[in-house]
Order: sequence, then C-alpha cells, then structure tokens
Amino acid sequence: MRKPSRRLLLAGLAGLLAVSVPAAAPAASARTEPPPTAPLRLSLPAPTGPYPVGSTELHLVDQDRTDPWSDDGRPRELMVSLWYPASTAHGGHPAPYLPPLAGRHFAERTDSQFGLEPGRVDWAGTVTHARTGVPVRHRRGGHPVILFSPGGGVPRALGTTLVTELASQGYVVVTVDHTYETPEVEFPGGRVEVQRLPDIDPTELNHRMLDTRIRDTRFVLDRLAVLARGGNPDAGQRRLPAGLGAGLDLSRTGMFGHSAGGFTAAETMLSDRRLDAGVDMDGSLAFSFSAGDFGDVVHRGLDRPFLLMGAGESRGVPHTHQHAEDWAQFWANSTGWKLDLHVADGEHFTFTDYQVLVPPLAEAYPLPPGLVLDALGTVDPDRIVGSMRAYLTAFFDQHLSGRPQPLLRDPSPRHPDVTFVRP
Repeated sequence: MRKPSRRLLLAGLAGLLAVSVPAAAPAASARTEPPPTAPLRLSLPAPTGPYPVGSTELHLVDQDRTDPWSDDGRPRELMVSLWYPASTAHGGHPAPYLPPLAGRHFAERTDSQFGLEPGRVDWAGTVTHARTGVPVRHRRGGHPVILFSPGGGVPRALGTTLVTELASQGYVVVTVDHTYETPEVEFPGGRVEVQRLPDIDPTELNHRMLDTRIRDTRFVLDRLAVLARGGNPDAGQRRLPAGLGAGLDLSRTGMFGHSAGGFTAAETMLSDRRLDAGVDMDGSLAFSFSAGDFGDVVHRGLDRPFLLMGAGESRGVPHTHQHAEDWAQFWANSTGWKLDLHVADGEHFTFTDYQVLVPPLAEAYPLPPGLVLDALGTVDPDRIVGSMRAYLTAFFDQHLSGRPQPLLRDPSPRHPDVTFVRP
C-alpha cells in the first residue's frame, strides 16, 4: 500500500519525519481559497474520564550510562512528563502541548513539511487539558502506572490525546522523549537538544536505537521507584506536585507505544518483569525484513497480556498477525493473553495526535496532495479517536486494574472501524 517501510523502527527518522507529514481528507488537499490571515489555533479533544488531569515533567540523568549518541562522554539525559489524576480542576496553569523552545523548533520543521508558510499555525499556543502544579488525587495504594514511548523521530507530545485520556481514567502515565533521536528535546534552562544520529547502516542503527530505548525505559522505571519511595529523581530537585510519589502503584505497571515505541514496549517487557501488560500500536517488530532480522520478542514471545493494534497495510498486506511475518511469529510464540485489532481504513499516524490535529489544518490550508491518505487513511477522525481511547482504556482496566472488559471479547457496533483479527 502506501509507504510500506514506515513501520520499521526507523520510520520517520532518516528523512526527519518525512513520513510523519499528515493531512486530513482527500478533498481538503484540493482547496484553492486563500488561507486565513490569523494563525490557526489548534486544540485537542477533552478527556472523557471522571478525573481532572495534572501534569509535571522530570529531568532525569543516568550517571551510570554514557549517552550513546554523543561523542563527548556526557551521561544519558532524558526528559519525561507525568500525567496523573488530579485532586482539583483548578489552580496551576494549563500545561502546554510543547515547551516553548522545543515548540518553536517543532513549528519550523512541521510547517515546512506541511508546505505552510511560517506562522500559519499557532503551535506555541496549543495547550493540553491538563494543569501544572496541581496535587495528585489521593488513592489508597496509589494509581497504576503506564509508560508511553513515541514513534521513531517523534516527540512524546504526539501521544497526548491518548495519554490524557488514560490519566482522566485513573492512571499515572509517563511519556518519554528519547534524546538525540527525537528531533527536539527541551531541558531546563532553555537548552534544546536536536536529533543527532550517526550515518551508518540502517539495520545497525535500528539495533542501536532499540537498545537505547530499552535502556531508557528501564532507567525511567528505576527513577519512578525512587519517586515512589519519597525521593525526588529530578536532576535539578525541582518541586514536585503534592502526592506524586504516593500516587504511584508500581506493582501494576504497563506500557504502550506507537511504531518504534510499540517495538520498545514489547522488547522491554521481554527483558523487564516490572511491566505487566503492553500495547504495540502499528509498530514493526523487525530491524530488517529483507534480512529476516526480527526482535528477540518475536522468537520468544511474551507470557503477559499484550495488545496489537494495526492500521491499513504494511508491505502490501493488512497489518495484522495473519499477514505480517513478524507479528505472526510473535503471536504464535506468545503464551499470555493477546488480542489483535485492525483499523482497515486507518494509516500509520492514526494512532497519534495527528489524527486530531491535521483535519483542521487540511480544512484551513491546501496541504500537499496525498498527505492525508498516506498518514491517516480515510477513517472518520472523531470516531476512531473515540475507539482508540475506548480500547486502550479497556485493555489497561482489565490487565492492570482487574476489571474484566466485555469490549475486549467481541466486536462492538459502537466501534465499526475496528476489526477483531481472530487466530
């Protein structure tokens, strides 16, 4: 079908997100009317859960690991965000979609990719439905914890719609930027680190990337344990929201990711028993299909719950375990609870915020032809976002919170775009 290589670990990296250039509907790309003069202000859908959402960030430094993408011997540094059920919907400030300097860098490259003149979109004015500085909602024993890893060369912010939904449903969600792979990461003090990857064989690069991502994820789990014990793992010892450490129940921890982030979730589960359940949203489990070079998790499978969510086609066939060789072997070798859901009319970036951000862009501006179909397909944007939220929440409700979910047993007429792929 379209861009079959985009689900590889490197999707979006070599061309600085060349394939993450979405649009919204076939007719929108043919618009000829002049664009609006005022910058377009984008918005995200409000979470549907019963709790308001709070957000904070941590600057984490791994003093025991040299950064693999730097040649100056510096320790590995990460920026992560924590999204949590808040005790109040008031106070603090609306959490920005992107920090200011990283947002400026994001705007420059994204406007260029979309074929827009600078300043046509008010990316810096985009805010989330979370507030900073608000206390964590008290829950005896804490809230289950979920980690999120974005796709290759994609900022952690592009998972915000799903992340805030899970937080509103009672989970603490931790989003991770993989420094020097992500195009821009803003650190305290106004320092922005941009993508810095070596020009080496793509398969070798994929191996190094995944190894780095796994180490990043396990380090984040270590720092969350420090936080849960009452410590402050932030490198600058910045003030944390009240109740944050006590709000973590690390005995119930899951992970989900898009594209390379889905590969990261599966491989980290294989090597780290602290993860109890995982989700791969349209991510290949291969370093190289031509070489038959698959991840260890493909050959060994998993013994804990795992959800595959695919969209459209990959390598000319539907992206399901019935057709994709890597997913097929993973499915056959996994002994834990498993489910494969497929969105036939979606595409690779259906599982990201582009599914909600790009349609208004395509209505306002004449985006390049083919952008929408390649990135998002023809699926109804509002309907599929509701479906993704519902299935992701149901999965973690069942496997982290112990609440069986009928939605995971059979197809639902409320979600007509989602097909159950039976063994």
